[in-house]
Amino acid sequence: MSGKLFIFSAPSGSGKTTIVRHLLKQDFNLEFSVSATSRASRGSEINGKDYYFLSIEEFKQKIANEEFLEWEEVYDDCYYGTLKSEIDRIRNRGNNVVFDVDVVGGVNIKKYYKDDALAVFIQPPSIEELEKRLRGRKTDSEEVIAERIKKFKFELSFADQFDKVIINDNLESALKEAENTLSEFIKQ
Repeated sequence: MSGKLFIFSAPSGSGKTTIVRHLLKQDFNLEFSVSATSRASRGSEINGKDYYFLSIEEFKQKIANEEFLEWEEVYDDCYYGTLKSEIDRIRNRGNNVVFDVDVVGGVNIKKYYKDDALAVFIQPPSIEELEKRLRGRKTDSEEVIAERIKKFKFELSFADQFDKVIINDNLESALKEAENTLSEFIKQ
């Protein structure tokens, strides 16, 4: 039996990666879908574990070969995408797939897999809190932070296309709500 799919999307800095990492440690038979990106690695990110880091040329070639389930040019020459082979590998093992993707990618994956997928939107409590979190990471330049904040309103407009919205104003509560949401979907 093929595993189910759990899509977590959010504006950058909302806490989706923290929530996904927590869920991977729980007993949900989850395997992380490693996305591909054309951006450089940040800090201690590992190729093949955090992302598949590709050059812009490699990414574009995979697009031309239709190797992506979905892909998006999130910022100029900064691509993210989900390789079809990654999803097939995980589901064929009978594991559930968990995605940590941008909102457009999340919507596209949900459209493709329909009822086999649960799409969860993680929302920060405010734009001020989002800015504080982005600055706290100390991984992005001021220009990148400004661009991410500007993009926040656009990404927020996609929330109603998700099956569930979790407002991450308290991490412990958000983690518990995510656990309960997955438990209910697995039972279906």
